[in-house]
Amino acid sequence: MNFRLKTSFQTGEKLVALQSTTGFTWNILSRLAVSLSLQDPTMPTLVDDKTGLEIHRNAMTGENDYIFKALIRQHAKQNISDEEYFPDLFNAHLERGIALLDNEYKYAGNYEKFLLSLLTMEV
Repeated sequence: MNFRLKTSFQTGEKLVALQSTTGFTWNILSRLAVSLSLQDPTMPTLVDDKTGLEIHRNAMTGENDYIFKALIRQHAKQNISDEEYFPDLFNAHLERGIALLDNEYKYAGNYEKFLLSLLTMEV
């Protein structure tokens, strides 16, 4: 069982930038990102580039690990092993979600509008 995830270089850079501009910690940003990715019914692309941040599973999902696994399993519409879930599928959703969060922040233009956008986002 793998307990470490390595982001792509680009996603690592986006996480650091979003953290500095929003004040949210990277684990909160990551949880938001995965949630945003799960709204897209298509499967995200698995990550080949693993030269970014290294993140421990417990720091990423915390006590809600089983909830994230259930959500990702439901999204995939199949039973997935723990090895498929983390780091592979979780990382794929993280990559897509961070790109979505980054675009949302750029579109909003500032912190307040970004928060308002997240709060009023339609599911």
